[in-house]
Amino acid sequence: MPTNKKEGIIFTTLMCFLMVFGMSFYNLMLHDALSINKLLFGLVPGFIVAFILNVFIVGIVAKKIAFNLSFINKNSKLQLILTISCLMVIGMVTFMSIFGLVFENGFGSISIASYSHTWIMNFIIALPYQLVIVGPISRTILKKIQ
Repeated sequence: MPTNKKEGIIFTTLMCFLMVFGMSFYNLMLHDALSINKLLFGLVPGFIVAFILNVFIVGIVAKKIAFNLSFINKNSKLQLILTISCLMVIGMVTFMSIFGLVFENGFGSISIASYSHTWIMNFIIALPYQLVIVGPISRTILKKIQ
């Protein structure tokens, strides 16, 4: 876990980049549209939106909820990490699914059915990707920096 602002920015940047890269790759594969050009075209705006959402909305709310849950042992680093990570995935998938639909097809593409389908398809990949790959890689790199 980051211990100061500089580490927090590094950690958040790394986490956002890896999640946006992986989820962009996944979504392009899912729609048979994977190419380097499309991946790079969506990566920059996706990263910017994800970073802003993470820093100013989702991260703050996820941490508040995690520290207010009565069944979480606040002294257990593992429980806090897993809880915050799961809450972050829920929040980020919620917002980034809207971003993806609008970015690819415009505002007219959003319906309850398309959003629900997109949210579920993103969540089933984002959660294990975050818990098994992105989170451990980001924490390992942060430990080396510290």
